[in-house]
Amino acid sequence: MTPDTDEEFEPDYRFTLANERTFLAWLRTALALLAGAVAVVQLVPEFTVAGARDVLGGLLALMSLVAAGAGLRRWTRVDHAIRRGLPLPCLRVPRVLTAGFMLIALLALALLIAGLVSR
Repeated sequence: MTPDTDEEFEPDYRFTLANERTFLAWLRTALALLAGAVAVVQLVPEFTVAGARDVLGGLLALMSLVAAGAGLRRWTRVDHAIRRGLPLPCLRVPRVLTAGFMLIALLALALLIAGLVSR
């Protein structure tokens, strides 16, 4: 039997709660990224490249926004699918966040090497 996509039903509460826990994990990730952005800007000493600390902090803050927005979008889409008996949606955002982490890590590594070389 094919599910009717217009008709909603109350799903098993365990699925709803699992979706909520996943949403909260996305928010925790966003909060950690935001805390990292503040820490980089406020606590990390200046790099040899002027403004690099602000760029790193800005990238982390941007990733925080992406994670928070993606978490909300995912929660909404999964809830919609669960309530209509549809397949769960696929997300591309984990790839975007992974690419962002790799970019930040490479930038930080380059800045650290530049600092060591300039000594």
